[in-house]
Amino acid sequence: MKARIFQKPKNAMQSGRAGTQHWTLEFAPAEARKADPLMGWAGSGDTRRQIRLGFATRDEAVAYVEKNGIEVEITPTPVRTLKIQAYADNFR
Repeated sequence: MKARIFQKPKNAMQSGRAGTQHWTLEFAPAEARKADPLMGWAGSGDTRRQIRLGFATRDEAVAYVEKNGIEVEITPTPVRTLKIQAYADNFR
């Protein structure tokens, strides 16, 4: 069983950063999705794909993974760089 731990990135369509502080544990798909012969919908028998666990800190997520013996890949938090500009720079 494989999983990954990551922090959600900021939504590009909004300026707020709400919901980006939490860490998420998401399981890797165990099998590929198959097209249903009747309707053509994509599906699989892998129910772990539907599970996402949220944690307040990275350490809590790592402790959960170690306790349950789950192989994990931890994605580092992207570094946020600020491009500080003055309003007057728009007119130069």
